Amino acid sequence: MLPRREFLKTTGLATGAVLSGVNLFPQTASTPQSVLVIDAMGEIRDVYTPELIKEILASGLNSIAVTLCDPKSQEAYAVQLADEGIAMYDTYLGAHPDLFIKATKLEHIDQAKKEGKLAVFYLFQNSTQFGRDLSSVDRYYDMGVRSSQITYNFQNWAGSGCKEKHGSGLTAFGEELVAKMNKKGMLIDLSHANMETMADTIIASDDPVIISHTTCKALYNNERNTTDENMRLLADHGGVLGMCQMRPFVSYTREGAYEKYINHILHAINIAGEDHVCIGSDRDHRVVEMTDEYIAELKAEEGPNFHEEDWPLYMDELNGPGRMETIWNSLKERKLSESVIEKVMGLNVYRIYKEVIG
Repeated sequence: MLPRREFLKTTGLATGAVLSGVNLFPQTASTPQSVLVIDAMGEIRDVYTPELIKEILASGLNSIAVTLCDPKSQEAYAVQLADEGIAMYDTYLGAHPDLFIKATKLEHIDQAKKEGKLAVFYLFQNSTQFGRDLSSVDRYYDMGVRSSQITYNFQNWAGSGCKEKHGSGLTAFGEELVAKMNKKGMLIDLSHANMETMADTIIASDDPVIISHTTCKALYNNERNTTDENMRLLADHGGVLGMCQMRPFVSYTREGAYEKYINHILHAINIAGEDHVCIGSDRDHRVVEMTDEYIAELKAEEGPNFHEEDWPLYMDELNGPGRMETIWNSLKERKLSESVIEKVMGLNVYRIYKEVIG
């Protein structure tokens, strides 16, 4: 079976433009290249070439939070994968000091912007790597981790995920973990939590929290999406909500999905306010080709978990490294002011990083 990444490729046109010294997007006040652009949760993989990273930078992206390892892991295996994930990213980022900065504090975003590099923050999408040992928060903080989700889809020691049928809200241990993360300055992420765990944690936390990648349940009733009630609660406590680009969370159909995605951003702004919405793509930067061979491989690989209506996961307009530029332009077309767009594209994440990570 061929690995999934062999069905992916990067575009050649944009790469050629970057390498030849041509700026794809003129640096004016109306483009993301002249302001701060942050992806609250996206993908940077160790198979990405320098040419692809240059395309990503050319689209205006200054900083991104990346998932370190498979969040479905449990117990000792979760610790093993967490440690291996940190080591892998340290090696990859360290091999390209001209392109990346391993980001552990706010000023690394400013430095990356000034030097034309990408500031990369480390994120766990579960808290299973902590086990029930709060000192492990210190350990991973010292290794560079600056954010962690409380849950991932199902029940763990801290709370319940969005797929759990009879899950809890935030547990007693979860409250201890929240307090520890607050004290340490590790940003709490509530993506993949159920609505009760999400609400409990927003209230329990002394610091604002982030839901780095979700969309709006009022517009599309998916278990991964967030209710208007919790959006308002998040905003009331200073948090930030990231709009995810996974097509099955946005629309059942592929046709028109991108316009619906923009609708999700606008709805979130309407409910939570312009100071509390950002972009959290949760997507690969490469151009994915949905060939017949690729679909056959997906069916063989995923088995009963493969649902053809869910694929492709991407939206056509966002299938590639220039997606932040695309969103910027679409928000302008929807008549948002540049000051609001700048908040959504980066300043709101910058603000919560400043308040929590420092």
